[in-house]
Amino acid sequence: MKQDYYEVLGVSKGASESEIKKAYRKKAIKYHPDKNPGDQTAEENFKKAAEAYEVLSDSEKKARYDQFGHAAFEGGAGAGGMNMDDIFSQFGDIFSGFGGGFGGGFGGFGQQARVKGSNLRIQIKLSLNDIAHGVEKKVKVKRKIQAEGVRFKTCPTCGGSGQVTKIANTILGRMQTQSTCTTCGGSGEIIASKPSGADSRGLVTKEETVSIKIPAGVEEGMQLKVSGKGNEAGGNSIPGDLMVVIKEEEHETLKREGKNLHYDLRISFSEAVLGASKEIDTVDGKVRIKIEKGTQSGKVLRLRSKGLRELNGYSKGDLLVHVLVWTPQKLNADQIAFFENCQEDQNFKPNPNLKEKSTFDRIRDMFS
Repeated sequence: MKQDYYEVLGVSKGASESEIKKAYRKKAIKYHPDKNPGDQTAEENFKKAAEAYEVLSDSEKKARYDQFGHAAFEGGAGAGGMNMDDIFSQFGDIFSGFGGGFGGGFGGFGQQARVKGSNLRIQIKLSLNDIAHGVEKKVKVKRKIQAEGVRFKTCPTCGGSGQVTKIANTILGRMQTQSTCTTCGGSGEIIASKPSGADSRGLVTKEETVSIKIPAGVEEGMQLKVSGKGNEAGGNSIPGDLMVVIKEEEHETLKREGKNLHYDLRISFSEAVLGASKEIDTVDGKVRIKIEKGTQSGKVLRLRSKGLRELNGYSKGDLLVHVLVWTPQKLNADQIAFFENCQEDQNFKPNPNLKEKSTFDRIRDMFS
C-alpha cells in the first residue's frame, strides 16, 4: 500500500505551506543522491518526498488528495513515476539553496535543468456505468513531438549548461547569479538542421491514441494526469502531461449524490393500496423490488451497496428509492362515485401512527 504523503514528509494534515516546504527540504537534503551515492533506498526516499511535495504544495492537488487519497491520482494521475530529471527541473528553487555540498544543487545529475513541454487538456465524458465500474478509454490526441531528422548542436551562449552566469559588484561584494539561457530556453541545445514541415523548435504535430485507465468512483470536474503525453519541447526535453477532466453524463433515471444514487419510483394508487412488484434501474442492471401493501407516498426504500464505489476505498454507497404515489387526474363516473363514497370511510382518512416516520426523519435517514 502506498505511504501517506503527510507521513512521507513527517507533517500533520493541517500543516501550512511553509511547514510543508521546510519538511520537504529537510527530507531532500537527508536523502539527496549526492549525499548518498549508490544508496538505492535513499534514492527511493528522495523520490517519495518529491512526489509527496508535488501534491501537497499544490493547493488544488492537495484538496483532491485530502478528499480522495491516492485514488484521486490513479490512471496515471498525480506525481507517480517521477524521475530525477522531473524532480530537479520542477523543484529547482528547493535545491538551489543547498550550496556546494551538493554540486550546486544538481550534483551527479548535471547542472542543466531539462525543459518540460507544455501540458495538454482534454475532457472525457463518462456514463454512470463507467463511473460505477471504472473504465479504460482510448482517445486520440494531437501533440507536438520531435520530427525525425532533427539535428542539434551545443548552445554557443551557455555552452550547453542551459544556464547563464552573471557576476555583479554590489555593496556586499561580488554577487553571482544564474538564469535560464534565453537562446536555448534552458535546454543547452539549439537546432543545427531540421526537415521541412517542422517548426522553429524542430517539432511536428502528430495524432496519437492514448489509453487512459479511469478508476471507479471519479466525480464531475476531477482531473487526472497522464504523465508524458503532452507536448514535447524539442531537444533534451521532458514531455508535458495530458490533463484529463472528467465530465459526467446524466443518467436517464438515476441521480447521483456522492456515492449514493437516487431513483424516483412512481406507482399507482391501487399499487400503493394492494402492494406490487416493480422493476427498477441500478448501475448493475435492473432489479425487482417489493412494494408492501399500504405504502405511503414519500417512503424511501434503501437498497444497500447498490450505489457507487468509493474512490478511496472498497465500500459502496446505497440506492435510495423514493416511492411516489401517482394521483389519477381523470376519472370516469363510476370511479368518481367510488371515491365520493370513500370520503367518509375511516380507512381513507389520514391516520399516521407513531411508528411512521415523518418526512423530516426520512430525509435525515437518507443522509445518515
